[in-house]
Amino acid sequence: MSNRLPPLRALTCFEAVARLNSFSRAAQSLNITQSAVSHQIRQLEDHLGEALFIRHGRYLSLTEDGRQYYEDIAAALSDIQRATDRMQGREDRKLRLALYSSFAVRWLIPRLHRLQDAHPEIELSLEMTPESPTLSDRIGDCFITLVERQRGYTMERLYAERLFAICSRRLWGRVVVDLCAAGLAGPGATPTALNPDWLQRYTLLSAQSLFGAPNEDWRRWLGAADCALRAETRVQHFSHILLALEAARHHQGFALANDYMYSEPEDPDLVRLPCHTLLTGDCFYFGYKTSRRNEPAIRTLRNWLQQEARNSGLLGVQQPID
Repeated sequence: MSNRLPPLRALTCFEAVARLNSFSRAAQSLNITQSAVSHQIRQLEDHLGEALFIRHGRYLSLTEDGRQYYEDIAAALSDIQRATDRMQGREDRKLRLALYSSFAVRWLIPRLHRLQDAHPEIELSLEMTPESPTLSDRIGDCFITLVERQRGYTMERLYAERLFAICSRRLWGRVVVDLCAAGLAGPGATPTALNPDWLQRYTLLSAQSLFGAPNEDWRRWLGAADCALRAETRVQHFSHILLALEAARHHQGFALANDYMYSEPEDPDLVRLPCHTLLTGDCFYFGYKTSRRNEPAIRTLRNWLQQEARNSGLLGVQQPID
């Protein structure tokens, strides 16, 4: 069997090139010359009888065979490295966490200082993606993802997404004045309940990223209150919820937000309207390879994330939707 195995040196060179997408960066990380890396890759391609990379001038990409081979061997190389570290009395505390860019920017990054203060031994790097990250060693060591199940991975729920309406304090003041003029609120009183249909008198800010189609966020939210989105309602469209929230902050209309994008203490310029919430059906999970469940760094990050999710109201306050 050993005669059929490629040299470990060639495998480590391949893993570095595939991960860094560069022969020169791989050479730097391995502390060898670029020509040595190229030689090892050629040897490996000859051994396998398959091309692993496609070279487009200065650009590099994995072939389909190369991508599959990387997925198959990266985990094994990581396991060898971790086993060696344990044998030598070392534990790797470096972790790559792959997650949605919006979740990272609006929820995680403002809290990272607490992780650094409580666990300075953890070296966490963030790999942000515009969509739910692919569960792969090439992408990260652990993930915050919408994927509920994947073979070989453990998934633990952090948040069941729900949507609610928000606007700027200035616009809310105008709404209160309009309600008083219509006899629906007393002078100087702050409404404790608002008919969702009333919002259609103003501009609605729609984020296509929520459900993948224009207006769908407001259709579903209004529909949950037995209201229909009217053809004459003015709707301003945005590709992403971040843009809709910024427009709301600048008094341009009502937006739909979720718990990790909006927090009243952290967004004093915005007001959550006294209306219903809509469960979207999406859940965010912290995921990691089941084979790595006992690694101290992953256990520490898992416990910290769950505690922060509880403290911020993401975990434990919603009705389960499983």
